[in-house]
Amino acid sequence: MSRHETSPTTVQPASNHRPNACCFCWCCCCSCSWNEDRERAWRVSRDTKLETIPNCEACTKPTPEEVRGWAQSFDKLMKSPAGRNVFREFLRTEYSEENMLFWLACEELKTECNKHTIDEKARMIYEDYISILSPKEVSLDSRVREVINRKMQEPSSHTFDDAQLQIYTLMHRDSYPRFLNSAIYKSLLQSVSRSSSES
Repeated sequence: MSRHETSPTTVQPASNHRPNACCFCWCCCCSCSWNEDRERAWRVSRDTKLETIPNCEACTKPTPEEVRGWAQSFDKLMKSPAGRNVFREFLRTEYSEENMLFWLACEELKTECNKHTIDEKARMIYEDYISILSPKEVSLDSRVREVINRKMQEPSSHTFDDAQLQIYTLMHRDSYPRFLNSAIYKSLLQSVSRSSSES
């Protein structure tokens, strides 16, 4: 996770709304963090080279049924762009946002077909999330690291599959239960339920 702070002088007024509203604009979970995300995007070359990963995924307002579904299974949460955004905001409060960023980077890499682009993105993912020198290093066991180091000699779109699965499992077992009991999730559930009953 980036440890840079947003300078107060660079924060835009709260009246500026982003053009493509994502889930946080209506649930107020992190409406104040949008400016922080935008400032982070300006520093993308310093914080991370993975410019293809959006700071906040575009999504529509989830229905109360969808939000309740996130409590039924971690897979449902992770298959929903709005769910990933809310879960990512929770991970940020636990200083483990890099787990979601790594998972998203791996998903992005899997969509690539161009060999040169795959090599470049794989190297960037390695530098940002696997290298022990990175402040955003994810927690992986030695076996998975050895596999990655071998595969990095000839990277493919599936170089990080084992590592991605390990981080997915870690988020599922470790962070997901706390997310379901968090104020972020409970307030969102109340918010969408209330707006649904009012309409």
